[in-house]
Amino acid sequence: MDDYTAHEVAGVIAPPPLIYAAGLILGLLLGRMRPAALLPPRARGPRRAAGTALIAAGSGLGGWAVWTMARAGTGPNPRHPATALVVDGPFRYSRNPIYLSLTAVYLGITLLRNTLWPLLLLPAVLAVIRRGVIEREERYLLSRFGESYRAYQARVRRWV
Repeated sequence: MDDYTAHEVAGVIAPPPLIYAAGLILGLLLGRMRPAALLPPRARGPRRAAGTALIAAGSGLGGWAVWTMARAGTGPNPRHPATALVVDGPFRYSRNPIYLSLTAVYLGITLLRNTLWPLLLLPAVLAVIRRGVIEREERYLLSRFGESYRAYQARVRRWV
């Protein structure tokens, strides 16, 4: 167990991958109980291609973001203190490339499973990510890195 005080970490409500997984699993379970196809059967080929592409792109982006953070000497776990402000790699384009990557993977799985329910739950997942994770991380990073983080916020958008 890590023993960090509240001001040393972002204080997110839950690990972000678990938030995405909860929405996805709930959506898939709802899809089993009350099937609702996202696209018609004739769209199987394009749907699978798009789903696979989203999973690959999301995985690649997430891997690039984690690698960039490791190179900077910090990590992606919001329950550990940030040791560096990472502004290069994918962080040049998005302040939250890992959450963008998780969203892409979530959408890719939704397409591969061809069920509407996870898509309907995605706005709730993103609202929890925004309020329970991103806004808390931003307050923490502003207190930790001050004007450097404020300048970064002004330069780089939250998502894309």
